[in-house]
Amino acid sequence: QVQLVESGGGLVQAGGSLRLSCAASGLTFSKYAMGWFRQTPGKEREFVAGISWSGTSTDYADSVKGRFTISRDNAKNTVYLQMNSLKPEDTAVYYCAASLDVIGTMPYEYDYWGQGTQVTVSS
Repeated sequence: QVQLVESGGGLVQAGGSLRLSCAASGLTFSKYAMGWFRQTPGKEREFVAGISWSGTSTDYADSVKGRFTISRDNAKNTVYLQMNSLKPEDTAVYYCAASLDVIGTMPYEYDYWGQGTQVTVSS
């Protein structure tokens, strides 16, 4: 079965950095666009970043542009999210997701989801 497993979350001070990873199995990873979303209690899951199956196209939410970078390694079936200059408002559970379609910014456009990893940014 398809599994997406996130790792790399944790507690960091404002201004710090974290690198999230998402390891995929049970699917032909190189055929899927991948996305990162985040969610805080009581709020909708929101798009953070996406990358095409080839890695040549990326998309970012305005709130993270210039601070976050999404990348992928198809040989390792892994997608990454490098997060720099973190702010307290970046605190959330971060999820990776896979889509057979192009990069989407809405959760319903994705076929598979990971369980999430908590990122907490202290002020």
